[in-house]
Amino acid sequence: MVESMSVKTLKTRSVETLELAIRQPLPASASSLNVSVERVETLRESGDEGRLQGAFELDDSDVVMRNESSLAPVDRGFQAWSFLFGAFLVEAIVWGFPDTFGVFLAAYLNDPRFAKQKSASSVLPLVGNLSSGIMYFDGPIVYSLAIKYPYLRRPAIFCGTVICFLSLFGASYASKVEQLVILQGVMYAIGGSLVYHPCISYTSEWFVARRGLANGVIYAGTAVGGLVLPLVLPRLLSRYGSQVTLRIVSVAIICLVLPILPFIKGRLPESRIHGPSARSMDYSWLKSWIFWWVMLVNTVQAFAYFVPILWLPTFATAMHVSDTNAALALALLNGTAIVARLAVGAMVDRMNPWIIASSTLFCTSVATFVLWGVLSHSLAGLLAYGVAFGTLASGWSSIWVGFIRPMARDDPRLITTFLGLLGVGRGLGQVLSTPISTSLLRDTSPSSTWPWYSKTGFEVAGGRFERLIVYVGASFAGAAAIAACGWKVEKASVA
Repeated sequence: MVESMSVKTLKTRSVETLELAIRQPLPASASSLNVSVERVETLRESGDEGRLQGAFELDDSDVVMRNESSLAPVDRGFQAWSFLFGAFLVEAIVWGFPDTFGVFLAAYLNDPRFAKQKSASSVLPLVGNLSSGIMYFDGPIVYSLAIKYPYLRRPAIFCGTVICFLSLFGASYASKVEQLVILQGVMYAIGGSLVYHPCISYTSEWFVARRGLANGVIYAGTAVGGLVLPLVLPRLLSRYGSQVTLRIVSVAIICLVLPILPFIKGRLPESRIHGPSARSMDYSWLKSWIFWWVMLVNTVQAFAYFVPILWLPTFATAMHVSDTNAALALALLNGTAIVARLAVGAMVDRMNPWIIASSTLFCTSVATFVLWGVLSHSLAGLLAYGVAFGTLASGWSSIWVGFIRPMARDDPRLITTFLGLLGVGRGLGQVLSTPISTSLLRDTSPSSTWPWYSKTGFEVAGGRFERLIVYVGASFAGAAAIAACGWKVEKASVA
């Protein structure tokens, strides 16, 4: 075997500085190269100084080849898939808990400690949606900091995990509704943001051609968390109460997140990564109708999407079913969402996202009116709606990458910017849909006196949820119309 030596060349700091994921794979580096000792000695003996100097020089193609071979491959390999698995679990843990808050809401509303407090019925529903909404809202801030200070991403994930633990553990000692809002709502959201957004910022480093599939796998994590927790939480709540259950969940978060932290890392060597140099960003996309149309349909969809997730357990309780069956509809919704997000993530790599969006939104509107509004007078009808809603509506986040791709053109900075802005629109819809849906609940009798009406979901609890169901169905119909118009206009502009 030929002996070799490493020759280090002294370079200025500007050469050593790498911009975070500006190009994939990592731009060429000339910081080191390997030269055969035998070749060097032969050239020295011959006295050919020119060829000796050339032995230490590499052309651009050699540098790129050496650089690519020193990094883990994209779209494949153990490190890429292990990161994807870790990100999937982070998604399941961080988002799964607030997305199943409906189970806790039913328990809080039946707990005399909270139910008797002033405005409990209007404030308590804010806890779950506030935690998710804040995580959506602060996405652009955390993403921009992750780009500027990439070496802080992994410490942020660790700190966020600790904050999530402290927030839920502290909430277990809360005696007032406002304390739950601050601890289980706001503080959990801050910790979740520090865990989730830095983790997701690594995705564009590991996946390029299969980015749609990767996002589908990650977003399916929320559905997995939403499938498992509604089956587990009712048993814990009925046996131990909300206080002990919160402590169990807080400890579980620490035990699940810490072991996967070694897999949550970037493809690029963070010790050599510095934030991008100061320069102007191209904001021409702000003048694009496609961007604003995507923001509009995304926000309208969010105003409808989170309402069934929040109120289905309460609706089932009003049907006088057991707590386990009440949570089963939400579990089925999230369980089918796993398949939906994986399928939609794979579809957007091959199909027009506007077609996927308009068709799923329209079908969700029909399912809301028919399955929830008409057939959900029985548990079977409600479970059928949970399956249909999870299948049709829950893949929405996986469509984002299809909307983003033509605008971002694989620029990781623009990708994270668009993800953050779409998250803001989604968070806006989630937060505002809570007071809207609460105001639509009523205790009066249903508006219709037709005999068949008493055997429908509209009539459950004396018609209390009638306007809520109509609002959800109409909002999805409006979002479907917006998406259809977007497809038509895009088709006309291409032609």
